[in-house]
Amino acid sequence: MKKYEVDIPVSALAEIDMSKTYSYADYLRWEFDERLELIKGKIFTMSPAPDTRHQEISGKISNAIFNYLENKPCKIFTAPFDVRLPRRSKEDKEIITVLQPDICVICDLTKIDRRGCIGTPDLVVEILSPGNNRKELKNKFEVYEESRVSEYWIIHPEEKTFLKYILDETGKFQPSYLLTVGDEVITKILPGFVLNLDYVFAE
Repeated sequence: MKKYEVDIPVSALAEIDMSKTYSYADYLRWEFDERLELIKGKIFTMSPAPDTRHQEISGKISNAIFNYLENKPCKIFTAPFDVRLPRRSKEDKEIITVLQPDICVICDLTKIDRRGCIGTPDLVVEILSPGNNRKELKNKFEVYEESRVSEYWIIHPEEKTFLKYILDETGKFQPSYLLTVGDEVITKILPGFVLNLDYVFAE
C-alpha cells in the first residue's frame, strides 16, 4: 500500500494528493482547518459546518442519551471525535480508517484514550447532510459493518426518517423498518431507553 509520508506538518489541504492512500499517522500531521475522514486509506472531506437543523437533531439525541447514561458505564461522544477502526494492528501507521460520527456510544471504556476511540463503538449515529455523497455513505456502511458496530442509526432531517441497522449473528447489518414522526426508537444497547421521534423532528 502506498503511503504519503512526510517529516513535517502539512498546513494546507492543497498539499495533499487526494489520489493516494493514507494512514492515521499521516492524519496526525495535517494541521489545516478542513475536517477530513479516512475510509480505508482514502480521504473524504467533510461537509462545511452542519446547518442548524442538523445541530438541533444532534443535540436532542445526544442529550437524551447523555441523560439516560447518568450513573451507567457507557459513555457518549459527539463530533468532532475521532473513531479509529484498526483492522489488525493498533499502530498509527497501520490504521487506515478514522471517522467522526455525529454521535457514538462506547461501553468498553478501555477503547477511549486522549485522542478519541480506538476500536468499535457499540452504537453509531450519522445525521445526513446535503454534502453527504453516496460513495461516502456506502463506504461508511461497509466499515461499520466490518468493524462489527452493534447498531448504526441513520437519520434524514429533511425527510424526517430514522433507519436502524442491527448487526446479526453472522456479522451483517439487518435494517429495521423505516421510522418517522409518531414512532419511538428502542435499542438493546441501552435497555429501557426510548427516543421519541416527535421530539427529535419537532421544529
